[in-house]
Amino acid sequence: MSKRNWTREETILAFSLYCKTQFGKIHSANPNIIELASLIGRKPAAVSMKMCNFGRFDPVLKSRNVSGLKNGSKMDGLVWDEFSENGEELITEAEIIIAKLRGQTIDELIDLSDYQTIPSGLERERIVKTRINQRFFREALLSSYNSSCCITGINLSELLIASHIKPWSISDPATERVNPSNGLLLNAFHDKAFDKGIISINTSYEILVTARLSDIESDTVNYEWLLSYKGKRINLPEKFTPEKQYIEYHNDVIFMK
Repeated sequence: MSKRNWTREETILAFSLYCKTQFGKIHSANPNIIELASLIGRKPAAVSMKMCNFGRFDPVLKSRNVSGLKNGSKMDGLVWDEFSENGEELITEAEIIIAKLRGQTIDELIDLSDYQTIPSGLERERIVKTRINQRFFREALLSSYNSSCCITGINLSELLIASHIKPWSISDPATERVNPSNGLLLNAFHDKAFDKGIISINTSYEILVTARLSDIESDTVNYEWLLSYKGKRINLPEKFTPEKQYIEYHNDVIFMK
């Protein structure tokens, strides 16, 4: 029986899963890999091997002296070149492929329950695409931070927010909005404090707290939830370390000095 070559669509799905999976968790027992393998009719070991093939292109792994599998197909390189700098298109195309394989529409794969009416045409496409990207961003951060807040260690998923360092609204759609290195996994309280510029982090990953709180340091609640973390280092992710450019943006534009 001849070996079945990987199609472009299958390779895109493997790359999309690679992008939101810690390298150390790429193995045949990973439930997400098992699910993808079942969807495309391949063995989990084959899917994990295909995902590891992308490691040889990954500059983040190279910086840590970690290498992926050296052997791979020409298709791996083509998909990497096409989508590594355009995460939004990768995620959207991957979800379209998954919907087709499951015999569903793209709308059926995402939660739009908070919309009483959804407009048609380009506005509907924009809403659907935004939801797809937000789901990917959250899944990538949950995986990378082991489903724990990077400040407190809280691990209740209902309280965890995938926070953008440089805000979603002004981030570049292709390279910044869905880039997990433009994110932190925070509990709901510290997410709001980060969003409002009450706290930030520096490029050494130490927590900054606005000087405007110095006059209420004696307040026990404010001290415990904010000032007590000043100067402490966040728990860094195993993948997608926050990038300097996004941290500096938050420091300069959002953080209240």
